[in-house]
Amino acid sequence: MYDLELIMNGLRNIEKSLLHILDRTSWIETVDDFLKTPLGVDALDITAIRLMAVGEEIKKIEKLSKGELLSQYSEIEWKNIMGFRDFIAHAYFYIDAAVVFDTVQNNIHPLLATIQQIIADLQEYDKE
Repeated sequence: MYDLELIMNGLRNIEKSLLHILDRTSWIETVDDFLKTPLGVDALDITAIRLMAVGEEIKKIEKLSKGELLSQYSEIEWKNIMGFRDFIAHAYFYIDAAVVFDTVQNNIHPLLATIQQIIADLQEYDKE
């Protein structure tokens, strides 16, 4: 088994970051909204940094659980998230706002739902 407390802390960090992204981008309707104003560029930066943090936490959880936990939730492409983290960290100036916009529009809600499900499942497991 793995360190449940460390994994739960990581999952909660991910949940907070995803909720933060959704809050800070709630007004973004098109990719241009990320690019047209200083506020939009700030929202893009916040989103990218939070996505990087999410990817980093996922990497930690994957390592702590020796690959056993996240693989149980195959509806999420965990390797892509970790790869996107690496891209943001190492090629920040080449981030494509369209990719970030697509991620916010299509991937944050399903990821958040899965993270919340994992938290609930682990809490239930911990009760046993």
